[in-house]
Amino acid sequence: MNRSILLICIAATASLPLASGAAEKEDSQRIRQDIQQLRQDYEQRIQALEKKLSESEQARTQATAAPAPQPAPTSAPATSFNPKISLILQGTYADFSSSAEAEVPGFLLGPETELRPEGFSLAETELNLEANVDDKIHAWATIALENEDGETVVAVEEAYGNSLGLPYGLAVKGGRFLSDIGYQNRQHSHAWEFADTPLVYRAFFANQLRDDGVQLRWVAPTDLFFETGVELFRGDAFPAGGEDRSGINLSTVFAHLGGDVGNDSSWRAGISHIRADADDRHTGEDTETSFTGDSDITGLDFVWKWAPNGNPAIRNFVFQGEYFVRDEKGQVVYDPDGSADTSAYQGRQKGFYLQGVYQWMPRWRAGLRYDRLTADNDVASVVSGTTLETLAETSTDPERWSAMMDFSNSEFSRFRLQYNRDESRANGEVDNQWLLQYIYSLGAHPAHSF
Repeated sequence: MNRSILLICIAATASLPLASGAAEKEDSQRIRQDIQQLRQDYEQRIQALEKKLSESEQARTQATAAPAPQPAPTSAPATSFNPKISLILQGTYADFSSSAEAEVPGFLLGPETELRPEGFSLAETELNLEANVDDKIHAWATIALENEDGETVVAVEEAYGNSLGLPYGLAVKGGRFLSDIGYQNRQHSHAWEFADTPLVYRAFFANQLRDDGVQLRWVAPTDLFFETGVELFRGDAFPAGGEDRSGINLSTVFAHLGGDVGNDSSWRAGISHIRADADDRHTGEDTETSFTGDSDITGLDFVWKWAPNGNPAIRNFVFQGEYFVRDEKGQVVYDPDGSADTSAYQGRQKGFYLQGVYQWMPRWRAGLRYDRLTADNDVASVVSGTTLETLAETSTDPERWSAMMDFSNSEFSRFRLQYNRDESRANGEVDNQWLLQYIYSLGAHPAHSF
């Protein structure tokens, strides 16, 4: 089309009448030169455009004929380090009004159930690593660093693998992991709503049930969330424990049901049962008292979460509670000097907690919690001034009130002030406890579960 326009312009120009004489001849010559220059410029532009078109078509043809790119390998090269890594830093300042031993009447406590040290102290530091091993397995590890008697102790808190993509809603987990019984047990301490664990967790599970074993879980293909699972453990952990562990000495079964209520609320309820076989299970750091026998625990848990339109960023409220009943039967041995004073023991203990946490504006939350324990134990013989006397003491019901307020400058930091009115001491003395806690999260930490 451009070539036709040019020809028309040339024809129109050539048809113009020319003046006579030398002036007219000179003008005519100049016009012919201009026309010739226009023709040359136009031809050069046409050639340049045709060259570009040819190169473009050639490149497209080569791209079409080239083989498709090969997919990237499913695993990273051996020289790369690909897990997500996060570090959780925690610390507290604690002040207690009572100096009495932190025993709980009616209960033989497990290891590491002592209260936080008074004054400034570094709480557990967690190093977390997680990644997909391949298209079938996801792995997680938590390495805990703690201060015990002035020395830093490194422990493997969790190290397990999860299956990926199994059919029919099935999933398998194996290694060392936190049990899915109850609600709070699965949460790491930095995700707790309060600075310390409920009394029932302290008394029944030595703060948390964690062991080496395997879990099989099934999620139903229904609109209403329903899952059930079974866990088989070695039995090193409280309420099992002891020496020469082999086979399966602790097992659990659990079921959870949950759903949404409108756009603002969601809930989950659960039931669980733990069967533990204890063989010379020591009481905390007390190597003089041990228990051998069976421990059966049944629990109920419930949580309700509310947020306007399901968005918890500005306002939200979380209510949760758990109730456990434990039946133990066996022999308690008190052996401070090798005399092995053995006493038959049978007991039923109950415990629960209720708590609510409200965020009334971004970053600020406040919460209340109530704990209570009861015990009905039958101990054949009692040695005064020992843990056997503590086990037989069931005239009081240990309880505690807690209030907290925390501030989160971001999702990676939290500062918490907490007060406990603790009436769980063996002597019945009220202990007024103040805790100031900080939690820092560094790195790519995954979101917490519901």
